[in-house]
Amino acid sequence: EMQRSLVGSEMCIRDRFKSILLGISLFLLHSCNLLDVDTVSSITGDGYWNTKGDVESYMIGIYTKLRDTSNSTLHFEDRGDAFTTGLEGGPSNLWAQNLTSQNGYSWSSYYSVIQHCNMLLKYTPGIDFGVEADKNRLLAEAYCIRGYMYFCIARIWGDAPLELEPTESSNKPKLAREPAEEVLARALSDVNTAIDLFPEESYANGKGRASKPACYALKADILLWKAKVMNGSEQDLKDVITYADLASKGLSLEDNFADIYGTKYGKEVIWTIHFEIYEKEAQYSQSLKPRDVFVEKAVNKDEIPYAKGGARSTYAPSPFLIGLFNANPADIRTKDSYITAKDADGNEIGTFDNKMKGTKTEGDRTYDSDIVIYRLAEMYLFKAEAYAALNQTPQAIIELNRVRDRAKIGTYSGSTNKIAVEKEILNERARELYLERKRWPDLLRFHYGGTIDVYQEVPNLKKKVDDNIIIPLYLAIPLSDININPNLKQTQGYENL
Repeated sequence: EMQRSLVGSEMCIRDRFKSILLGISLFLLHSCNLLDVDTVSSITGDGYWNTKGDVESYMIGIYTKLRDTSNSTLHFEDRGDAFTTGLEGGPSNLWAQNLTSQNGYSWSSYYSVIQHCNMLLKYTPGIDFGVEADKNRLLAEAYCIRGYMYFCIARIWGDAPLELEPTESSNKPKLAREPAEEVLARALSDVNTAIDLFPEESYANGKGRASKPACYALKADILLWKAKVMNGSEQDLKDVITYADLASKGLSLEDNFADIYGTKYGKEVIWTIHFEIYEKEAQYSQSLKPRDVFVEKAVNKDEIPYAKGGARSTYAPSPFLIGLFNANPADIRTKDSYITAKDADGNEIGTFDNKMKGTKTEGDRTYDSDIVIYRLAEMYLFKAEAYAALNQTPQAIIELNRVRDRAKIGTYSGSTNKIAVEKEILNERARELYLERKRWPDLLRFHYGGTIDVYQEVPNLKKKVDDNIIIPLYLAIPLSDININPNLKQTQGYENL
């Protein structure tokens, strides 16, 4: 069935995934937790790490793990202000900001990806590829993915261990947490190494794989975080502009906003995590979709991306987000971002995501939209944010208007005051990148950059403040992790929570 679904798919998906069963089976057998590791020496025996094919199939497995780790709103959307409760299911403690030292979140899935990148980086150099560029490309992909994982960890937990060698024995020393600045520095170092290793500027393996343009986009993102959150320099902000431009080469905005998620590997996409119908379904947007039973009486049922199974409307777009769209009635993104179900009397049944619609199947729907990590519109907004931070607001507005023009909402005509422009950029990011796993990091950058007070912007954080409870902006780690590794210290700020 999987093979049938892959026939004719763009970028020769069938060929790319011909070794996926091997890659997945390796991970099922040898997926190592950073804190509780079984030996994986059997992977490195005579039966593996001998040929180019071994490395290629292992890399497919890494992408499978990357997809699993990224397939959630939990860390990058739930803590923001774009969600309210939906029709069923319970929201996370992250959404409710019910965060204490007793209910920390594990980083094991991120370190699992890092572990497998470390394995590939250790054993690939000793294998004869015939063509050195092919080896360098795979090494570059592993460095890029590892850098992306460390960037994610730095934004979620702050301080964290730096695992740079594979764990192949339970005797390996358990590491302490390094400062967040060092974690971010490692992410940047890995991305720089990947840029040096990639043999070409293009998408040699397609946009569903790491590439040099993807590294440029990731580097711009890291430098923006460094500049605004980690007390970076003006040069970091200038470099954001440089690398956002490099990532933008050869791309153009989709004329139809819906095509960003309606078309695989579109002309706007820089880096995406691929979903293929029947091969992998249940993309994270299902948590904002209704089951069919909830919209049976909706007069606009045929326009709603409901499903019989898989859908679970845990969250709905928040009144804040809807208000941002309503501020510009001509915004073409609105109808392709959310949809409200109404009955024959005009009563609202519920509001649901309408951005990542998935694919209609016989009698049902599969949520198989790709997870877009970076796309062109965000590069324009990165540049706008960097220019504004440099107090070059006219240039910031030019970049902001590139995104507004596609949305058909007209050019920005508000105050050119730095804070005013920055707030508009933050609002524009909310409209443009809704549900794309960007909102919580966005709020943190603009908070640390002095534009907003995130404790007043996010309703559930504000409720805590009103009760004299200050919830840290980085997550706690589980007590079970600390019990296994006494070198780990709890995240600062949870001492009395």
